[in-house]
Amino acid sequence: MSDLLQQIEKMVADAIAELLTVNSAEALEQFRIKWLGTHGQMKSAMKLLGQAPKEQKPALGQQLNQAKEQITAEFERKQGAISADLTQAHDYVDVTEPGLRPRLGNRHILMKVVDELTELFGRMGFSVAAGPEVEDEFHNFIALNIPESHPARDPLDNFYLEKWSDPSLVGGMAATSAGPQPLRLLRTQTSTVQIRVMEQQKPPIRVVIPGRVYRPDTHDATHLSMFHQLEALAVDKDLTMVDLKSAIMQFIHAYFGPETRARFRPSFFPFTEPSAEVDVWFEDRQRWIELGGCGMVHPNVFKACGIDPEQYTGWAFGFGIERIAMRKYGIDDIRHFVENDVRFLSQF
Repeated sequence: MSDLLQQIEKMVADAIAELLTVNSAEALEQFRIKWLGTHGQMKSAMKLLGQAPKEQKPALGQQLNQAKEQITAEFERKQGAISADLTQAHDYVDVTEPGLRPRLGNRHILMKVVDELTELFGRMGFSVAAGPEVEDEFHNFIALNIPESHPARDPLDNFYLEKWSDPSLVGGMAATSAGPQPLRLLRTQTSTVQIRVMEQQKPPIRVVIPGRVYRPDTHDATHLSMFHQLEALAVDKDLTMVDLKSAIMQFIHAYFGPETRARFRPSFFPFTEPSAEVDVWFEDRQRWIELGGCGMVHPNVFKACGIDPEQYTGWAFGFGIERIAMRKYGIDDIRHFVENDVRFLSQF
């Protein structure tokens, strides 16, 4: 009997000693589970009753109950002390305090605009195409009927990835371990994907191509060196400028509103003939701002892609997605899109 009582006294002393080291709500909960929980030490101590003679069990049971009450009382005293100590950084949570609304993430405004545009053109019967951002000169210039002498191919106006090894060669060549290879560069326009689509797919073709393009432009309120374009291409029999203008005006009025003012100005691009530039009136600025260029696909472009220009005609346009977003949402500076200012981004 005396041995059992000593075990109970030692258990109480160990519990109280351990409780003195507890200084947080988490540690206190671990103490409760260890000593007073369903599978805790006090529950296990009840097995001592089975080792005692029958006549000693009542006294031993009373001793065990007193031990449990003593440990429970010390536990509750410690619990009250921790709860009352508001000067310490304990890890408890006051469930009576109002909660903090979590800040939800959001897609970038340009990605939202891309989704809006592709969904709009999807309703007009266009599918979506994509291509590499690192291009060769054939797809970026040669197949688009841009001659070597054209200013657009100047190394200062492009982000070339290799140095020229022999400028006398058409298109330039890069020196590699495998010998001279066509120069590569960051694409300057999404028109490169038009070429890839026409190489792989025969007419009729109706695609839109959203994507990033790169030009070493000086940054200002309407220019960036990396921006996004939305390209559209339609190839079929008997397409004309009337179809091109109708599609563009349908897009402008559907996206910006039926009262939106737009104009077409004659222009020149090597890959379209005839060509035009499209301007939209920015009401907040009281001025016309160019969205991009358009025109009928040049016969030489069709020939480079293996399409008979005597049988098929086509039209294409390329609009700046940032400028579309600026006109749609009244944004006055294109640089806001890349500055990662949460105050700006959280508005959309």
